[in-house]
Amino acid sequence: MYPEIYKLSKYHHPERWGKRSSEDVFKCHYCQAHVCTHPILSGVNNRNHCPYCLRSRHIDLLQAGDRMSACKAIMEPIGLTVKQRQKKYGNGRTGELMLIHRCSECGKLSINRVAADDLTERLMDIFYTSFGLDVFTQQQLKASGIQLLLGADHKLVTTQLHGMIQH
Repeated sequence: MYPEIYKLSKYHHPERWGKRSSEDVFKCHYCQAHVCTHPILSGVNNRNHCPYCLRSRHIDLLQAGDRMSACKAIMEPIGLTVKQRQKKYGNGRTGELMLIHRCSECGKLSINRVAADDLTERLMDIFYTSFGLDVFTQQQLKASGIQLLLGADHKLVTTQLHGMIQH
């Protein structure tokens, strides 16, 4: 599905970064790309999605990292949000950019940190596609307390992905 350039190269191989285990690489169940989970590449300690197709697997049941779900289906990226901070004052839209995933089998929603090596173009595609989400999904997001970023949040998204925008 994705060109060979997105497959694990010798520069992204975990052995290049010192002694690592086989758990530092996984094969995406959707696009078959080899994904390195080493924090030096992803900027996150717990990679949970492919940086190329942005899909994940439904492996957590009750909380992030518990790996107790029996579902194991593909989690589709459906939109972007920001991590809600527990501050008394502020607009709540200044947190870290997060991917919203929905399980293709059971419909469970989850949010995941955007990693440093995620394809920016693909993140923008997800952002624009999310404008057309059906009413049921919008209601499901609202009931889950997840605020979907929309067109009015374009500057926020581009700033988070590309840094400060010069005018």
